[in-house]
Amino acid sequence: MAVITSSGVINTGYAVLALVADALVLLAAIAFIYSRTSPSAHEWWGRLRDGVTPFALQVAWIVAVLATFGSLFLQFFEQLDPCEFCWFQRICMYPLSLLLGIAAFRGDVQVAKRYFIGLSLVGAGLAIYHYQLEHIPQPTVCGSAVPCNVAVINIFGFISVPFLSMAAFLLISTLLLMARGRDTDDDDEDLEVIEGSVEIDSDDNHIPATV
Repeated sequence: MAVITSSGVINTGYAVLALVADALVLLAAIAFIYSRTSPSAHEWWGRLRDGVTPFALQVAWIVAVLATFGSLFLQFFEQLDPCEFCWFQRICMYPLSLLLGIAAFRGDVQVAKRYFIGLSLVGAGLAIYHYQLEHIPQPTVCGSAVPCNVAVINIFGFISVPFLSMAAFLLISTLLLMARGRDTDDDDEDLEVIEGSVEIDSDDNHIPATV
């Protein structure tokens, strides 16, 4: 009878979540491309963004927290020391688990889109580079004692630590990009007010002068 360890269950669970995250990112990319094909598709994309916006920050924050706990689990429970590129990705992910939580609590989508998305995009780039180091033989620039080109975990034959990190960063970036900020709504309201004032002024100009 095969023995299933708790760490194996947790790692497999994270792998499944990573696959789900990648599927959601791919679907969002396909939907965005489809929205460029016609005005009706563009309108549908707008409704999709409106539906995602209310919980985009909350989900992005949960993803960041899960990724943070996952990295700490690998280090302190499974005794897998992080390599240099793992540390770089942690520098991007750990602040997001705090900053996105604050933004979600305040409901400030615009601040998250403007100031926090850079961390997730840089982290995604680092994770992609780290992942290809594990699969393409090449000189590595990793200078720590822990090699960067060796997969310390291998789930389903292709999911490793940088793959998990990449999935988390890409999903966070996608959620932040899809969410609508308040500035857009404010601009629309200001435009309506301006248009209304222009109409009033134009009506006033047509009032006949009295003798």
